[in-house]
Amino acid sequence: MNLSLLDPFTLAQEYPENLERYLKSGRSTCVRFNATGDLLASGRLDGTVVVFDMETNGLARVLKTHVRQIQSLSWSRDSRYLLSTSQDWRAVLWDLETGKRIRVFSFAAPVYGGDMHPTDPFQFTISLYKAAPYIVDAHTEEPKLKELPALILRPPHERTEKNLAADAKQLVTNVVYTKDGDHVITATDKGWLSIVKLSDFSVIYSMRLSNGCLTYIRLSPTGKDIVVNSNDRIIRTVHIPDLSAPIENDDDLVMTVEHKFQDVVNRLLWNNCTFSSTGEYVAASIYHNHDIYIWERTKGSLVKILEGPKEELGTVEWHPSKPLVVAAGIESGRIFLWSTPAHQRWSALAPDFTELEENIEYIEKEDEFDIHPKEELTKRKLHMEDEDIDVLSFLPGEGKPGWTMPVEGEWDQTESESSDDEEREEQEKRERDKEIREKRRVENAAAHGGSGSTARKRKK
Repeated sequence: MNLSLLDPFTLAQEYPENLERYLKSGRSTCVRFNATGDLLASGRLDGTVVVFDMETNGLARVLKTHVRQIQSLSWSRDSRYLLSTSQDWRAVLWDLETGKRIRVFSFAAPVYGGDMHPTDPFQFTISLYKAAPYIVDAHTEEPKLKELPALILRPPHERTEKNLAADAKQLVTNVVYTKDGDHVITATDKGWLSIVKLSDFSVIYSMRLSNGCLTYIRLSPTGKDIVVNSNDRIIRTVHIPDLSAPIENDDDLVMTVEHKFQDVVNRLLWNNCTFSSTGEYVAASIYHNHDIYIWERTKGSLVKILEGPKEELGTVEWHPSKPLVVAAGIESGRIFLWSTPAHQRWSALAPDFTELEENIEYIEKEDEFDIHPKEELTKRKLHMEDEDIDVLSFLPGEGKPGWTMPVEGEWDQTESESSDDEEREEQEKRERDKEIREKRRVENAAAHGGSGSTARKRKK
């Protein structure tokens, strides 16, 4: 869409307003935008991964290897590689340029999460169900797996035998990379957050964030904050210290809780949460509810409740550069999109173009609707056909990308809200019902005719 035609007040809107449309290809369980936001990956219940082109709403890739539900998706920075994890105990690294899998990894437990390195697509974290997480190095055919420690760095006065024995039983539920990729942040089922240095796999900082299980961690676009979801019905934003600078004193390494978002009245439990494109807002989906809550981080207040369809929403994602929110419906598997209606300003096409608020009487010019000779019209058409249209070159200032995503155009695997499709389905259903009723009528007539002839024979 041409930006010059849009209302500037619409462009200044930082969060969406209304439910606009939906996408569907199977039953979606998780979604994830790439770095630019032009592609949306969706993991399905049957183990298939599909990639939507957000410009055309069509399928760019269909990736099939997993046999059970997809749990998480993670993109590389250049949007060429995609990591998918599933409940079939496997993680697959895909090359979207060829549409083929590069590496397949099998583990000893269902894989519940994966996060790709910020700069190296062949290095990522794996979170397992009731098992220790791993750092995977997939540069070679034989991957290198390094187990992450579930250690807790307590203050000296809390390092008792009882606490150390309890810390040894904790399980890591989620692992994410920091912005520099030299550290990872781990969350446990007992409410602890820890920072692990990957050079020697040592825990350099730990803090008790909650008494319950920490279910999800998401890094902000700036890499300076994380949002944490826990089963105590509170979503927290935590500030991360600058880990790239040398740390002279351990007291300088502190993670502070910035805000706590919760519904004090209804005590809602949150399914998933994410940051906005600028990191100034936090959005969350609700357990057994069809709404999405949006909070502002500067004041910590609730600014918007997005009303969704009449079904529970699972994974929620925010577009990297637009006020666009997508969420996967748990019952239908549809991907719902909330955005801001774009009102076009057609007066931007020409300085003398004016928009009318109401109809006015138009007085035509003397030669405005004159009929031109056919010879002149034919000459104009031939002249236009001789012009060469360049559709391959780039505009000045636009760099040529390293690779482009080919759109396969598998339109039969997608659905939209078109009324023509619904009418065609209703017509086919009525025809099937008509055939079934006709078949039953013929069978009943044959059955009654046979029984009557048998009775007449017996009477004779």
